[in-house]
Amino acid sequence: MTTLSDVAKMAHVSKMTVSRVVNHPEKVAPDVRTAVLKVMAELNYTPNYAAKALVTKRTQIIKFLFLEEVDTTEPYYMYLLLGLNKTLAKQRYSIQLVQPESLDIGNCDGLIVAGFREQYLPLIQALTEPIVFFGENKHGFDYVDINNYKGTALTTEQLLQDGYTRIFFFGTNIKEAFELSREQGYVATMSAWKRDSVVYNMPNSFNDSQRFMRHFLTKAMQAPTRERIGIVCASDNIATGVLQAVKQFTSLKIGQDIGITGFDGIYLDRVSQPHITTVRQPIIEMGETCGQMILDKINQEPTPSRFLFEPTLLLTPSRQEGEA
Repeated sequence: MTTLSDVAKMAHVSKMTVSRVVNHPEKVAPDVRTAVLKVMAELNYTPNYAAKALVTKRTQIIKFLFLEEVDTTEPYYMYLLLGLNKTLAKQRYSIQLVQPESLDIGNCDGLIVAGFREQYLPLIQALTEPIVFFGENKHGFDYVDINNYKGTALTTEQLLQDGYTRIFFFGTNIKEAFELSREQGYVATMSAWKRDSVVYNMPNSFNDSQRFMRHFLTKAMQAPTRERIGIVCASDNIATGVLQAVKQFTSLKIGQDIGITGFDGIYLDRVSQPHITTVRQPIIEMGETCGQMILDKINQEPTPSRFLFEPTLLLTPSRQEGEA
């Protein structure tokens, strides 16, 4: 078994230098650090991380704090955690999943906060560890997210280009920063096209959006003239409910009379029939970035206050019949 002394001997440095590379790499000259790490790799040397934790006074634990009810229908958070673990595991960090009730169990070196809601602001402000939010916020916390505004601007623009004459926004009733940005992306695009905006809010669920869309279409079918209707949905959850409701009106054709777009692109868009045109979130990559940002904060390295991923529009027949 390779020891710290073996590494020091082969790298022609002291054991103290090797220890610093393991425990405080920022205090070692880059060329020396590179040479020592190369020898460690060649000798397949694995540091004693329990001993390192005693030296650095770190727990090697990152808490992932859920502040919303997790929807088990799609693997959104599973993909996020896979990306997060991909980055943290390289630095021998483990993830502890917690909710507000279990937040105070054990220590940690930092936290990732997901699903923020305003009622939890005092709880977050009382924390002393480094924090990174997954998702926009208006309180100045560092965060990683997709460009929500641009995402719905893309879907709205696409429906307008497809020739839909009346376009509505179906948003969630979650009054948080990400939802507001998605709504604003729709409103701004409609304004640029000199079209009126109409916004409806509802729970972010399949059943609620299906029920709302049935009522919406029942009224729309009574209008003296028929218009091509576009629905910009704030999530794939809402979009799948809308899609199912439209199928119950046999006189309407999806992609011709009704165009539907979603937001997330994780799973539901691919299992619906037809597939939903949606904004894809690179959720695994976003998780990796969350992990790197919290590590940088723990190590007191410069970090951006926010990191926004560019949205990608996935086109399918749910908005234009015969296209994919």
